[in-house]
Amino acid sequence: MIRVCAATDVAKGEVVQVTVEGIEIALVHADDDNFYAAYDECSHASVALSEGEVDGCTLECWLHGSRFDLRTGAPSGLPATEPVPVYPVEVRDGDVYIDPNPSNGVIK
Repeated sequence: MIRVCAATDVAKGEVVQVTVEGIEIALVHADDDNFYAAYDECSHASVALSEGEVDGCTLECWLHGSRFDLRTGAPSGLPATEPVPVYPVEVRDGDVYIDPNPSNGVIK
């Protein structure tokens, strides 16, 4: 697990880009008050998911509207049909840590 920021640095409903061991990751403070991490590139088009919108536990790509479940990486809205890698996140002592090994087995 690698520390990426303080939990207070990411407001609820916000997404920011962080880099962990050279991997660009979209870090989301979701509406359920949990933090989620997904590979910061839409599987449909090569655009940053960190520029998208958070809705519950999904992240929507700003370009074509593909939606991804932040818990599994699975697409929940077209045009994307392939999942994105998601990463384990822990909040400890007010800091956010991300494991750079995908929890859903999807490798980029």
